[in-house]
Amino acid sequence: MNKPVIVSAEAQVAPVVVDDVDPRAAKAAAVAGPAYIVLGGISFSHFLNDTMQSLIPSVYPILKANYALDFTQIGLITLAFQFTASLLQPVVGHFTDKKAQPFSLALGMGFTFFGLLLLSVAHHYSVILIAAALVGLGSAVFHPESARIARLASGGRHGMAQSVFQVGGNFGTAMGPVLAALIVVPFGQPSIAWFSSIAFVAIVVLWRIGIWYRPQIARKKPAPAPRHPDAPSSRRVMTALVVLVALLFSKQLYMSSLSSYYTFYLIGKFGVSTQTAQLFLFVFLGATAAGVFFGGPLGDRFGRRYVIWFSILGTLPFTLALPYVGLTASAVLTVFIGFILASATPAIIVFAQELMPHRFGMISGVFFGFAFGIGGLGAAVLGRVADHAGIDFVYQICAFLPAIGLLAVFLPKMPRHAH
Repeated sequence: MNKPVIVSAEAQVAPVVVDDVDPRAAKAAAVAGPAYIVLGGISFSHFLNDTMQSLIPSVYPILKANYALDFTQIGLITLAFQFTASLLQPVVGHFTDKKAQPFSLALGMGFTFFGLLLLSVAHHYSVILIAAALVGLGSAVFHPESARIARLASGGRHGMAQSVFQVGGNFGTAMGPVLAALIVVPFGQPSIAWFSSIAFVAIVVLWRIGIWYRPQIARKKPAPAPRHPDAPSSRRVMTALVVLVALLFSKQLYMSSLSSYYTFYLIGKFGVSTQTAQLFLFVFLGATAAGVFFGGPLGDRFGRRYVIWFSILGTLPFTLALPYVGLTASAVLTVFIGFILASATPAIIVFAQELMPHRFGMISGVFFGFAFGIGGLGAAVLGRVADHAGIDFVYQICAFLPAIGLLAVFLPKMPRHAH
C-alpha cells in the first residue's frame, strides 16, 4: 500500500501533478492564479454533459407509459447507465494517472452523442438499456480527466475549482427535467435526437480545452513530493477513505431516491401532471446545484470536515419530515435537502484527493464512479421496494440515511495547509 503524500505548504498552491504533467507548467499556473477561462470551459462542458445525462431519468414517465414498464425496469435503466459509468471511471482515472490524455474528453463525449441518437429511435427495452449504457460510458471517460483539468486550472484554490466544475454538472442535471417538460413531453421520444447537437457543442469545447491541456504534458517524470510530518498514517488514510465512501453512499442513495422517483411520488400522492412534477424536480435539482457551488469555497475557508458534518447530518430533520407534509411543503423541504446535502460533494471529493494526491485520477474515478454506481444500484433496489410497498414507503425508509453522517467523527484532521 502506498503511503499518503501530503505536500508542503508551498507545493499546495500548485495544481495536481501527474506523472507526465510538466512541473514548470504547474508552477506557472499557480503563480498566475486560477485559469478562469479553462474553469469556465470545463464547467460549461460539465453542464452540457449532465444536461444530456439527466434526460434519461426525465423521460422515465414517457418510457413507462409507451412500453408499459414497471418500477423495477425503470430502476434497471438507471442501473445500466450508472453501472457503466461507475465500472469504468476508476479504470480511466488509473490510466490517466500514468499518461494524461488531453483529447480523451472529446472522444468520450462521442459515446454520449451516439447514445442519445440510439435512445431517440429505441423501440425495444434492450435497446433502451444499450443506449443508457453508452451515455454512461461517455460519463466514465469525461469525469476523471475533467476533474484533473479543473484542479490544474485552480491556481491552488482546489475547493473553489471543484465547486465550479461540479456546479456546471448540477445545473445541467437540473435542466434535464425542464427540457424534457418543454420538448420531449410535447414532441415525444424522437425529439431526444435534437439533444445530440448539445453533444456536438461539448465535443468542440472539449477539443479546445485539450489544446490548452496538451502543452502541460512533459516527458520527464517529476520527483515525488515529500510526506508532511503531520499527515495521517496509512491506517488513518484507509479508515478515512472508508468513512468518505460511507458518507457518499448515504448522500447518493437519498439523492437517487429523489432524482429517479420524485416525479412518480408527486404524481401518485398529489395528482399533479407529469410536466408539473418535472418542474418540481427542477426546483430540487437547482437547489443541489447551488449547494455544490457554496460547498467547495466553504471547505477551503473553514475546513472540509466541518462542511461534511453539516451537509450530511444537517439534512436529517428535513428528510424525516418530507413523507408527511403537503405539496408546497414538500417543495420547500426538498430545496433545503438538496442545498445542504449537495454541499458535501466537493468537500468529500477534495478531502479524498488530499489524502492520496499521488493517485488523483484513480481517487477521482473511484469516488465519481462510486457515486454513479450507488445511484444506479440504489435506483434498482428502490424501484423493487416501490413495486411491492409503494413510493411513500421508499421515502419513509430513506429519511434515515443522513444519520450515517455521524461517521464523520472518524475523519482525521488534515494539516492546516491541506485545506
